[in-house]
Amino acid sequence: MRNGIEGIAFDLDGTLYPNYRLNIRLIPFILKEWRLLLAFGNARKIIRMEQEKTSSVSGNFYEYQAEIVAKLLAVKPEPIKEKIETLIYNGWGPLFKKIKLYNNVVETLTNLRKSGYKLALLSDFPPEKKLEYLGISGFWDAVLCSERCGAIKPHLLSFTELITAMALPCEKILYVGNNRSYDVAGAKRAGMKTAWIKSVFFPGRGLKKPKPDFIFTNYRQLYNYMLNY
Repeated sequence: MRNGIEGIAFDLDGTLYPNYRLNIRLIPFILKEWRLLLAFGNARKIIRMEQEKTSSVSGNFYEYQAEIVAKLLAVKPEPIKEKIETLIYNGWGPLFKKIKLYNNVVETLTNLRKSGYKLALLSDFPPEKKLEYLGISGFWDAVLCSERCGAIKPHLLSFTELITAMALPCEKILYVGNNRSYDVAGAKRAGMKTAWIKSVFFPGRGLKKPKPDFIFTNYRQLYNYMLNY
């Protein structure tokens, strides 16, 4: 094991598979529901900005999110909450049956477990069905959704919940993600080590953001790094 690390936690979207493989399949949804998707994205930006200003979070994340989306669309919140649940949280799930993971993800997860590492996952979207469709649901000691924790990344709350679920000191956990503003910044704030998977399509993206402890472009590099090869 490397530098006292005993557990490795992963982001999901854009980290275990390339985002473009989902985005291509979302084109029909984007064309049909672009107003909802735009409001949804803007609502999450608003929530992140609000969460950065305070350590407190709303009691029910999903209701709060729906209220903001509804306000942006000038409609009532309750139907919007149901629509987000139906079209986004549940509607996108089956798309993952046809999405391929990054090369060597399964090999890496298998070998890391064999080497004694605890493995966990923290995603900003409900991950269970995605993991099932992607064929990697059996690797994890803990699976968390930051929205169910009450705050989306990079808020400290979801990362402290992850630390608790892994039952390890923060400094013994490596968090792996694709977004330096959310994944690397949030995990560093919680005291974890960090690894960033660098996009081959946008190699310079986010270089001014917090610096990770390790940068890699394929999963064999990550495995070799953790096993000190």
